[in-house]
Amino acid sequence: MTDSVRQDPAVDSSVRAEKPPADYAGVRTLAMSILLVVLIVLLWEGLKAFSRANGYAITVGGATISLTLFNDTQLPHLGDILASFAEPAQRNGSPLAQVLLSASLATFGRAISGFFLGGLLGFVLAILFTHSSLMQRGLLPYVVASQTVPILAIAPMVVVWMRQANMSNLAVPVIAAYLTFFPVTIYTLRGLTSVPATSLELMRSYAATPLQVLWKLRLPNALPHIFTALKISATASVVGAVIGELPSGMQDGLGGAILNFNQYYTQSPPRLWATIVAAAVVGILFFTVIAVAERLLVRWSAQPAE
Repeated sequence: MTDSVRQDPAVDSSVRAEKPPADYAGVRTLAMSILLVVLIVLLWEGLKAFSRANGYAITVGGATISLTLFNDTQLPHLGDILASFAEPAQRNGSPLAQVLLSASLATFGRAISGFFLGGLLGFVLAILFTHSSLMQRGLLPYVVASQTVPILAIAPMVVVWMRQANMSNLAVPVIAAYLTFFPVTIYTLRGLTSVPATSLELMRSYAATPLQVLWKLRLPNALPHIFTALKISATASVVGAVIGELPSGMQDGLGGAILNFNQYYTQSPPRLWATIVAAAVVGILFFTVIAVAERLLVRWSAQPAE
């Protein structure tokens, strides 16, 4: 009877052989990324070529549609954007790449501060909500409602409040933390409360304290959810830092660079687009750091079930 239900080793080895090696996943991801970049380049330059060939206007059903958005003043060539990194940011100034590198480091430092502040606040709130249904019902709606207020409306008020409290340096991190704490709160709460009921009952049968249950059961179960929230918060903290630099008057970050190059957009649009590229690279690198940490700390989440 046992032999009849035992899986044939030959069949098992053939099934395992059909599974693609894990190394192919990275190759496929790289190939898809390259393909996406190629498609963006073709679409970008194709729209510019099409618009130029039609005199930046087309007629559809008797209506004329303006395509001036795709002229060189509004949408520069990708080659011009790349070339602008080697050009001086200002007359007789440093190369744009050097200026943007310094601005990126300043913004990244503020984003990290906001990331840790928001992550800590979200983590504490999630633990409180997990152990107190009263606090969850009373405070969670306000946590959700806080994200309905536009960050552009809150940022100037935070800057004013921090200046009055003689803590101007914390204005940008606080704004970044505002965008960071919400996903950490929601995803961590979901991970902490989605533990199997049987495991929770087993811990209680051994008279485990709430702290032991949190440390040995709830946190390991919540780690995949926490890292999902941290990856979202990593990019959100960069956005919050850039937005926070706009009303704060800080000129050493990417927010100041965006304001500066926006004033001269009609004269040299590639510089503003290069600044946007630099901000995107900062966000991608921050996301990548969190993703690598997840791969190192949450190994079991990527392992297939036996």
